[in-house]
Amino acid sequence: MSVAEIIRKKLEAALLPSLLEIVDESDRHKGHAGHRPGVETHFRITVISAAFAGKPRVARQRMVTAALAEEMGNPVHALSMRTLTPEEAAAERA
Repeated sequence: MSVAEIIRKKLEAALLPSLLEIVDESDRHKGHAGHRPGVETHFRITVISAAFAGKPRVARQRMVTAALAEEMGNPVHALSMRTLTPEEAAAERA
């Protein structure tokens, strides 16, 4: 199973997102710290989940990193994230 698939499986189980986008940006980091050729190490994610309601940004990020605790550091070197409630996502589209 790829790292992206593991991320998807764990975040779907932990946060029941209405939208989960995972972009592997590992190739964009060649020559940078943490890059390992042929290994998924750098990701950008967008998570829309009702589980984020009433929580500040840092708490939301902690929820994501807690769900991915085993992957953080190895193999995941960098994780950029947007965490939104369904209402926040709808307001952005309006």
